[in-house]
This record gives sequence, C-alpha cells and structure tokens, in this order.
Amino acid sequence: MDTVQGQVERRVAQRFDFQLPVSLHLAGVNLRGRGFTQNLSTSGALVCTDLPLCEADAIELTLVMPGEITLTENMAVRCQGRVLRVDSSRRDAKYAAAIRLEKYEFLPQSEEIPVFRREREASVEVPLI
Repeated sequence: MDTVQGQVERRVAQRFDFQLPVSLHLAGVNLRGRGFTQNLSTSGALVCTDLPLCEADAIELTLVMPGEITLTENMAVRCQGRVLRVDSSRRDAKYAAAIRLEKYEFLPQSEEIPVFRREREASVEVPLI
C-alpha cells in the first residue's frame, strides 16, 4: 500500500510542478482573473490567483498545456472545472485553489493565449482573454 502516515493518495493522474500563466473565468458571472498554476495534471490543477474563489465554484481556465502533459506538443486549451478547496493563507497569492478539470477544449492557434514574463520576484502577468 502506497501511503504516508496513513494518508491514501487519491490522485488518478501524475501531477507536474509547472508554474504556467492561466486566465480564469468564473462561470455564471462576468468575473475574470489571472494567476498561475502551482502544479498541473490531466485531471486537476492547483492555481494561485487574486480572484476570489469558493469551494464548488464552476470555473473556466485558459492556458497552454505543456507537451509533458499532452504527450505531444504544447497546446492552448480551455478547461472547465470545479473548485474543490481554497486556501487563503498563501503568501504568493490571495487564493490557492485546487481545481478538478472536467472538460477540455483545444483552441485554434490563431486564438490569443496567455503569455507571461517572469520578474525577479516571480510575479506573473497574464493578459485577460
């Protein structure tokens, strides 16, 4: 059994430590934000953002999935998912949200995708989509 001090690993997909820019859209309201992934898999992501999120929120993320996850090449993708939990005690962002990804839509190369530039303090700038 693969456990650490009695904890059972519930993840079904390998998680990668990627800090990627992400655009966020809170479904059902006209609330948009930006942030970056802390880690990412085919089934979920930990996203740091200033967007006020709550558990069970439906959310849309737009980002470039790296080839290590798509198993082909980097691809722009829009994901729909649900916020599983939110941690507001982080120093790097107001909120760190664990998000279960439920649906993917691959975007045409002509569509604008998030880009970012790293500063010394590792801040991230992502244009809103």
